[in-house]
Amino acid sequence: MSNALFADSPAKGLVCRNCNATYDLVAQHACWQCFGPLEVDYDLEELAKVTRERIEAGPQNIWRYAPLLPVGVHPEDRVSLNPGLTPLIDATHLAKALGMRKLWVKDDSANPTHSFKDRVVSTAVSAAVKLGFDRFACASTGNLANSVAAHAARAGVPSIVFIPSDLEPGKVVQSAIYGGTLVAVQGSYDDVNRLCSELTETDEFESTAFVNVNIRPYYAEGSKTLGYEVAEQLGWRLPEQVVVPMASGELLTKIHKAFEEAAEIGLTEPGKVRVFGAQSAGCSPIADAFDAGTDVITPVKPTGIAKSLNIGDPAAGPYAIEACRSTGGGMAKVSDDEIRDGVKLLAATTGVFAETAGGVVVATLRKLLESGQLDPEAETVIYNTGEGLKTLDAVSSLVGPTHTVKPSLKAAKEAGLLQS
Repeated sequence: MSNALFADSPAKGLVCRNCNATYDLVAQHACWQCFGPLEVDYDLEELAKVTRERIEAGPQNIWRYAPLLPVGVHPEDRVSLNPGLTPLIDATHLAKALGMRKLWVKDDSANPTHSFKDRVVSTAVSAAVKLGFDRFACASTGNLANSVAAHAARAGVPSIVFIPSDLEPGKVVQSAIYGGTLVAVQGSYDDVNRLCSELTETDEFESTAFVNVNIRPYYAEGSKTLGYEVAEQLGWRLPEQVVVPMASGELLTKIHKAFEEAAEIGLTEPGKVRVFGAQSAGCSPIADAFDAGTDVITPVKPTGIAKSLNIGDPAAGPYAIEACRSTGGGMAKVSDDEIRDGVKLLAATTGVFAETAGGVVVATLRKLLESGQLDPEAETVIYNTGEGLKTLDAVSSLVGPTHTVKPSLKAAKEAGLLQS
């Protein structure tokens, strides 16, 4: 019965990433046999029928890729703020500053709630409605809470979002302004996530869709659109290298999956994209495991300014490591000072004001270039996943007026403003 709800979708079921056990398209995120994570399994013959022309004739948002997603083939089935088709910026001046031949910035701060989370929430809540849920929820480091609350407001559905109590004020305000229930939990994101997982098992939350818990497989697929879009915006070709921020690690794995699917079904020429992951030194369990040559993640207690990436026990960490190793990529971690410098450098060279996660990516890009892991001659795409106005505290003490003058020509001249 559940698969009948997705009758026009290319998705044929859920599959365990560890043991390959299969399940119907239901609200389930873990395998009953090995407790591994589930992801959406597709009919590749159906995906192969999707052409560039069909995609290009679609709407100017993520739903142009609906034939490649588990939900949304029919417009009436979409619960969405219609994110996507965000700018792919030719970062000429940043490339020159770093000694690179060709660099692009995929700027997802241009989405409706100013982060990439609008992509994953749109797919998740569209699936949630099909599955019969009537309230939207999440565990969040901020951006996801913003997006879930906004989607619920647009859809006229109640929401309840859970965040760590020490979150950046900008993200707290944006989550609260949409009028849903906002719960600040005295603990880390991992504590928040644990509480939400427990709540999904209670009768009181039986009809609540936690987008990144009980319907996580559908949620995660929205990240693939960041891979499809880059390929389309490059003229239906793959970049040679990408640098992606990592929290749970899922964004990186799904961008990698999108590149592989695009080549496999003929949307692009065959090719392998080298994938690189970026983490803050204050929370780097995935990068630490990569450096140690293992795929076993040791949980950490997060610290540092990149709070949107502060997941100390990242569920998709081993799969992110696998994606980087299998493509000849790598990982690095960067300090708070390097992150701040990355935010400033990106803004000064591209006009993009990124949140701290974007600073992590730029700083990691620089570190990978300096270590020789990343090829400066290869065409590279870096991902900015959020808006800098959400994390003003991280850089507000470093910038401000360069001059303060009285309102007169004499004062302007004395300050050196009239010098050519």
